Amino acid sequence: MFCTKYNNNKKKLEKGTKNIMNVDCKLPTVYIGYDPTEDDYFRTLVYSIRKHASAPVQIVPLDQHELRRAGLYSRSYEIVDGRRVDVFDGKPYSTEFSFTRFLVPFLQQFSGKAIFMDSDMYVRGDIMEVFNRCNAGSNKAIYCVKHNYTQVEGSIKMDNKLQQNYFRKNWSSFILWNCDHPSIKRSYTLSDVNTKSGSWLHGFYWLENDEIGELPEEWNWLDSHSPSSISAKNVHFTLGGPLFATWEPTRKADAMYALEYGELYKEMVDSND
Repeated sequence: MFCTKYNNNKKKLEKGTKNIMNVDCKLPTVYIGYDPTEDDYFRTLVYSIRKHASAPVQIVPLDQHELRRAGLYSRSYEIVDGRRVDVFDGKPYSTEFSFTRFLVPFLQQFSGKAIFMDSDMYVRGDIMEVFNRCNAGSNKAIYCVKHNYTQVEGSIKMDNKLQQNYFRKNWSSFILWNCDHPSIKRSYTLSDVNTKSGSWLHGFYWLENDEIGELPEEWNWLDSHSPSSISAKNVHFTLGGPLFATWEPTRKADAMYALEYGELYKEMVDSND
């Protein structure tokens, strides 16, 4: 697949997005995990959200360095064999937003609705459909696609990063947060985000099962896994995606979405020229 990288200054990255300290919690907000090694994915996802949204959407990059400066994030890690290993659970993790995604309710001041998305996605539908899933007074703390997904433990994904298996894998890659839900306000702390194991966080162990709502799989369609018969509204390249030179599609549907992503990527680049 193609592997053309779009290199530009960081000012362009932040064009049209909000700093974590200037979020308007009353607006529909999408938080996107940001990792400097996936900058092009971030830019393309932002472009795809805006392209299809039927209403204005506030987009916030979850930049780990900004979160540390704000005093919200303090997890420690070690470098082992060239990979980041979390100090608290001793397991490797692949991106700078592996844990920062769980700060969304705090950034929202426990108010309103917000979406978190991994950066290796692109949107093909109206993101407002997801916001409208959570009605006022909903008893659900979060909504996500409840994948039954197992990756081969220790297999390699993007940029020579290890895959890890855990309970409810990929549920946390796309989350609609109901930030003022009582279980989030009362049973979930900043200390949890900074000290609990990755499996506890990604498995949503602080919630009861009936507090986790379900989104249709079209909103977190996984390459090499989700049924080809589903028309994806959000495609997730879980193994790297077309911007990585070593990535190859395993099915016709994956190849189709990769080609579409390539056209979208070129559109995004041209729009920033």
